[in-house]
Amino acid sequence: MILNKVYTLVFLRNEQQILLGLKKRGFGVNKWNGFGGKVEPKEEILDAAVRELKEECCMSVRKHNLKNIGNLQFTFEGEALMMDVRVFSATSFVGDPEETEEMLPKWFDYDKIPFEDMWLDDKLWFPYLLKDKLFYGRFHYQGYDKILNYTIQELNSMERK
Repeated sequence: MILNKVYTLVFLRNEQQILLGLKKRGFGVNKWNGFGGKVEPKEEILDAAVRELKEECCMSVRKHNLKNIGNLQFTFEGEALMMDVRVFSATSFVGDPEETEEMLPKWFDYDKIPFEDMWLDDKLWFPYLLKDKLFYGRFHYQGYDKILNYTIQELNSMERK
């Protein structure tokens, strides 16, 4: 039996840069990523995205400014967990990023995104994110360093997963 857990992942962007956070502890430690985490029981997905962003980098975004840009599903060989990750992008936000116990935020130029220090799958789906294309991806990992198989596709707005 597969255990499905829903997560959020938020990327703040401006015309030249994207905000990433270096994970300082826990799952994904020492990797650059967006900001997010588990959706709590009885919590709406957008509320979770707003909460996690604030907790991890002290930035605020209104729910209506979050654009649902993608859905990523991750499974790991030998594990019964499927991570169902809802990916959001926002260009309207408030505050300056601050380091927290969990994340060290940093703005990156679009042509200097540190893919070598990110999850292997990021370089496969980031082009959709950066072009504001709605996408769906499914990745099956062996451990955390090898993708056994994957599928990724651009969706139209009627095909949201």
